[in-house]
Amino acid sequence: MPVKPSSKEEEYFSRIDLENRKKIEEEKLRLIAAEEKKHLKKLHYMHCPKCGMSLSEIDYKGISVDKCFNCDGIWLDAGELESIAKLEKKAINNLFNVFKK
Repeated sequence: MPVKPSSKEEEYFSRIDLENRKKIEEEKLRLIAAEEKKHLKKLHYMHCPKCGMSLSEIDYKGISVDKCFNCDGIWLDAGELESIAKLEKKAINNLFNVFKK
């Protein structure tokens, strides 16, 4: 004769099933987010954030900066401002002095 599971057993297995389903859904969302990030990077990589036209890399004293020849915008990647600041310390200090008052 089959034994009927107790309510605690049913609750335990229901909780385990719910946790497994939740993990599966979280993994699906993670994969979708990763695909969306790849898609957005493909659409926006090396495009001007201001006007949307293509950016070109130019060399400024050994540092590659991105320039938009449509709107004349200059865009810096991480660490490039600090590199330029080291080269142009006096000019940067003068610029920041304007804002210190």
